[in-house]
Amino acid sequence: MELQSYVSQILNDIKNNGMLAVKKYSKQFDNYDGDLELKVEEWDIDEVIPAQDKEIIERTIQRLENYHIKQKTEDIMYSNEYNSTYGLINRPINRIGIYVPGGKPLPSSLLMVAIPAKIAGVKEMLITSSPKDGLINPYIIYIAKKLGIKEIYKIGGIQAIAAMTYGIGMKKVDKIFGPGNQYVNEAKRQVFGEVGIDSLAGPSEICVIADETAKPEYILNDLLSQLEHGYESKAFLVTTSKELYEYCEREGIDRHLFKSIEDCAAKTNEIAPEHLEIMTKDPESVLPLIQNAGAVYLGDYTPVPAADYFLGVNHVLPTGGAARFSSVLNLSDFTKKISIAKVSKEELLKERYLGIRMAEIEGMYQHKKSMEVRK
Repeated sequence: MELQSYVSQILNDIKNNGMLAVKKYSKQFDNYDGDLELKVEEWDIDEVIPAQDKEIIERTIQRLENYHIKQKTEDIMYSNEYNSTYGLINRPINRIGIYVPGGKPLPSSLLMVAIPAKIAGVKEMLITSSPKDGLINPYIIYIAKKLGIKEIYKIGGIQAIAAMTYGIGMKKVDKIFGPGNQYVNEAKRQVFGEVGIDSLAGPSEICVIADETAKPEYILNDLLSQLEHGYESKAFLVTTSKELYEYCEREGIDRHLFKSIEDCAAKTNEIAPEHLEIMTKDPESVLPLIQNAGAVYLGDYTPVPAADYFLGVNHVLPTGGAARFSSVLNLSDFTKKISIAKVSKEELLKERYLGIRMAEIEGMYQHKKSMEVRK
């Protein structure tokens, strides 16, 4: 059965039949038929996490907070010559759901979503994750406790997206975040509109721009690190160095040799990679040439895995060429902007002819009357 139809059938089944359908699919896909919400006693996992790992998580949280708190923006309010007021104000999304894949739990991805959400002022967060042998990964539970998340549900796959969207076994969410497989991606795509979604995450990508000054060993290992994500992952080398081009001849590495860094940048903009490393004599001078990339890492000591785990920049990035029109996950993904206007009598009466004529052009005569009737 075609993926789209398959996912649609499951979503409709859950929408129409509620918890019975959710439990049916949880049993079918996760071999789990217990309670969906994490029980009180299951939150008590602190002793399972080694002290060293607790310290690492704490330091990573601090670094993420330091970076994301600087993204806060002020509301805009101003008055014009008519003493009218205009503005643009920020309001946090009220309730979000964070999908954490259960097959390969990703504590770092939970941190990347939950921390900016918390800084943005999101009031309610929940986590869904497929149970393994009936249990949620203890690192997921520990991080949730650290960040004040009070709801975790043992549910994954299409059924998790449906439950968050339709409010089955939980209060429905306003927006869904988190990566998943092709079924989760398709489910997110289909429920978009009933809820917001972050993005449709595809296979991991890395592109490296390098010249003759770059260290081949660094670059090869960086390229291979992203191929580690799976067979669909992509690795691109765009270089002016024939020696480096030949050194990085490996299965899965798509190599391009150019005469100039400008040509390298042009090719990179065509690729629009998720991650871009620039290792040249003067990487900062290359940055202005880059139009399309999810994230850019400059110099020899900024490998993608460092950004994935601890630098503090966000690792939730557009893939599949979406960097042409999409951005790294940031505080604005957790807020809404609301426009504000308070117009004085003087301004409306003097300037309304603009709107009246536009309404006439569009044939919207009640719109016209709404402006004309005011004295």
